[in-house]
Amino acid sequence: MKIGVLQRVLAGYRVPFFDEFAARFDGGVSLFAGNARPGEMIDESRLPERARLFRARNLHLFGRILNGKAYLCLQTNVLKWLETENPDALICEANMRYLTTVLALGWMRRRGRPVIGWGLGRGGWNHPLKRRFIRSFDALISYSGQGAETYRAAGIAPERVFIAHNAAAPRPRHPDAPERAESFGDDGPVLLSVGRLQARKRIDLLIESCAALENEYRPRLYIVGDGPARAELESLAARRYPRARFFGALYGADLERRFAEADLFVMPGTGGLALQQAMANGLPVIAAEADGTQSDLVRADNGRIVRPGDVSDLTVKIAELLADPKRLRGMGRRSFEIVRDEINLEAMADRFEAAVRFALAERGS
Repeated sequence: MKIGVLQRVLAGYRVPFFDEFAARFDGGVSLFAGNARPGEMIDESRLPERARLFRARNLHLFGRILNGKAYLCLQTNVLKWLETENPDALICEANMRYLTTVLALGWMRRRGRPVIGWGLGRGGWNHPLKRRFIRSFDALISYSGQGAETYRAAGIAPERVFIAHNAAAPRPRHPDAPERAESFGDDGPVLLSVGRLQARKRIDLLIESCAALENEYRPRLYIVGDGPARAELESLAARRYPRARFFGALYGADLERRFAEADLFVMPGTGGLALQQAMANGLPVIAAEADGTQSDLVRADNGRIVRPGDVSDLTVKIAELLADPKRLRGMGRRSFEIVRDEINLEAMADRFEAAVRFALAERGS
């Protein structure tokens, strides 16, 4: 069986998932993906080992109009890829801005083969054109329960909607969470944030919260990542909270070391897969409600959700968790259990496989 996966770009953090998914089909997965726009700063250096990569020629359209809201992408060699790989089923991003999807849908439909859409579930599906688009898929995969409900509300039959929680970390090899001391170190607790440094991540709020908590908790703030906002954030930290440390982009053992040193993981802006990675490392988490995926990961017994852009709410909830180190360790163990038992790369691949096999069965394939 041959499965095609159509992506606008292949981000490095997605490669382990696609290799895990390819293992379900004896490596018979072909990835079609092109290059990101230069300003996106997406790491595309990592290549799959089990899935085959076919390079798309991305044509980025209208990206500078209306602050990027008019952006469209066309992958000009998609039909060549489809003819070459001849997939039995196709997975593509359920996003109308990606014009390639429409071309690929037509190619598969003419051959009576299923197409599975994958996305956040957002998009205002009440518009007739959008509703027609979303209903053209044989099955839909959402990152979150909230997104799945949005698809159902658009008239998609519940049995056609699958939830594959967004994951970047595999199921932990060890059954128990990493051990951490009951109390914080003499230099204060370590707050960690990991991700691309751009305005929407709102690291500025985290710096301000740490400044507000300096006298009571003296938190050490570790910021891992690089991006267009780094210089501005370093300048802000120098003025407001010099105890903040910027490590740049880290990977592998270097990144694992920072997770091991941390006491609390904080993601104050829009989403990032580092949240699930932090949980896999046994950390309690604080995240802003953004695209709906956070509510599946962050629960009352392993962290807190904060109001987007609300520095006071962020500060109060950081202080609440730091006030009781023993409870904080228990929340970290609960985070680990959620990733071990529910939300990991293997579980995500399982749900993708279930959606593909459902769609094939519906088509009689």
